[in-house]
Amino acid sequence: MSPAADPETPRAPAALGGRLLRAGLSFLIAVALVWALLAWSDVHPREVVDTVARMPLGAFALALAIHCAIYALRAWRFRVLIPSAPPPTLWQACVIGAAHNLATYLLPAKTGEGAWVVYLKTRLGVPSSVGLASLVVARLLDLAVLCGELGIVCVVLAFGADAAKLRWLAPVGALLLALTIVFFVLASNSHWLTALAHALLRGSGLSRTGLGARLGTRLDSIAAALVEAAAGGRLWRAALLTVPQWLGIFAFYAVLARAMGLDADVGFVEACFGSSLAVLTNLLPINGFAGFGTQEGGWVLGFGVLGVPRDAALSTALGVHVVQLFDTLALGLVALALMAWLWPPRRDVR
Repeated sequence: MSPAADPETPRAPAALGGRLLRAGLSFLIAVALVWALLAWSDVHPREVVDTVARMPLGAFALALAIHCAIYALRAWRFRVLIPSAPPPTLWQACVIGAAHNLATYLLPAKTGEGAWVVYLKTRLGVPSSVGLASLVVARLLDLAVLCGELGIVCVVLAFGADAAKLRWLAPVGALLLALTIVFFVLASNSHWLTALAHALLRGSGLSRTGLGARLGTRLDSIAAALVEAAAGGRLWRAALLTVPQWLGIFAFYAVLARAMGLDADVGFVEACFGSSLAVLTNLLPINGFAGFGTQEGGWVLGFGVLGVPRDAALSTALGVHVVQLFDTLALGLVALALMAWLWPPRRDVR
């Protein structure tokens, strides 16, 4: 077949152009959001540079060590949720997890999440349904544990030293604790999501078409993988690994926030709450390039509730984000190099 007649030939440049356009738009949106936040406050970019520069080297090293520990816990959890024999080793899961996290962090609207499934399949031969099941269950556990830990933090703050100002956090905490149960039940029954997709196929009449039949078969394999991922005590072991993972995330933010000069009254509990909205903007599919702009907005709002001045919160937010981006880029690029060296793309996967 001639190049002109090959249907794949014109698609590749078009697909590449589309990805570049989306990445460019995401970058411009991030720049616009950061510029708007700087304009809204009295923070000058030079202040952000000074904030990062005065951070003690020991605090940077501690934050990096916590970052690496978080990656190790995530890899251990993913390994638990992949029941195939044999599952990826902890080393393999760490390397692929770091590369996946880089893609998730840099690509807009969480489109990089699919890298986990792609890397597992092309590098280790793990079926895509199994990789997708581990990712879905892991993210539902993230939501469950995040809501639970934040619910406890809200209750503690509502009845703490500033109870008169923060009493309204008590019902928020109760709601978050209720959502913990909801997300955990959904994580243990994540195959309900495929049942819902089947219902939509039948309701739309698409199930009677060839495409619908293929989608239905695909959904059946994903449903079986979801059931297997949560079976045999794997869900509980993964949940127990998710708790210290999220404690590590908040510890990472607390170490950097204090090292960059945030109010001395901000302890671990306050850091958990203050960074919570920043965390949510990174977890939900609403962030732009590297989360810039949205993460800072969530950080300023969260710490603002605790009485931290807007300018101090914003300069710290940008400084923390720069360090987080540096760690993610460094670990991710090393992981990509290791993947290319140790596990080149397999030719036998379908």
